[in-house]
Amino acid sequence: MLNVSHLSKDYPGPAGALAVLSDVSFSLGPGDAAAIMGPSGSGKSSLLYILGALESPSAGTVTLDGQNPCQLSADDRAAFRNRSVGFVFQDHCLLPQCTVLENVLIPTLVAEDDRGDADRARVLVQQVGLAARIDHRPGELSGGERQRVAIARALVRAPHMLLCDEPTGNLDRASADQIAALLLDLHHRQHGVLIVVTHSVQLAARFPIRFELQDRRLHRV
Repeated sequence: MLNVSHLSKDYPGPAGALAVLSDVSFSLGPGDAAAIMGPSGSGKSSLLYILGALESPSAGTVTLDGQNPCQLSADDRAAFRNRSVGFVFQDHCLLPQCTVLENVLIPTLVAEDDRGDADRARVLVQQVGLAARIDHRPGELSGGERQRVAIARALVRAPHMLLCDEPTGNLDRASADQIAALLLDLHHRQHGVLIVVTHSVQLAARFPIRFELQDRRLHRV
C-alpha cells in the first residue's frame, strides 16, 4: 500500500525557495495502476523520485507498506529501494558491455537476500519476448527491445512498486503501444503498485487511475 500525505517539495534558488509540489495526497493499493500527466516542469519527475526514495520531500510523508524510507539511514534507504521499488526511465540505461540477461540481473548484485533471482530473470526475459536474444548486447537490439530489457530489470527483485518516467518517450508509436501493453500485462501478473509519468495522452488513457499535476497540486482526473 502506497500512502502519500500532504507532500510538498521546494528547491533552493537565487531568489528563494522554488515550490514544485504542494500538499499532494493520495493512496494506491496492490493492483492499482496510475498515470500522472502534466506540462513540462510541473513536478512530475520530482514526485516520482520522492515516491521512489531517490529524493526527500520538504514536507509530508510517503509510506510504502507502512515504511517511511525517509526515516532510514542512507544505506538502509538504498536497500529499501533495491528491495521494494523498481524504476524504468525514458532512457533504458543499459550497460552496453553486458548481455540482456546480465543487464536484467544488475539489481541483484547488491541485494542482501536471494529470491531465486537468476531463475526469475530468465522468466522475465521470456515474458518480455526476448528469450531468443537473451545473450545479445544492447547495441544489437532495437529501442523497443532495450526498453523491454529495462522493464525486466526493474521487476527482477519483485518490487512492491514500479515507477516509470516517460517509458515510451523515445519510441515510435508502434513500439510505444507494445511497451504500454507489456507494462500493464506484467503489472497484472505482479499485482503491485504501478505509476507512470507521461506526456502521452494515449499511454495515460490505458490506465484505470489518472492524475494531473497543475499549479503544484495533484488532481484525480
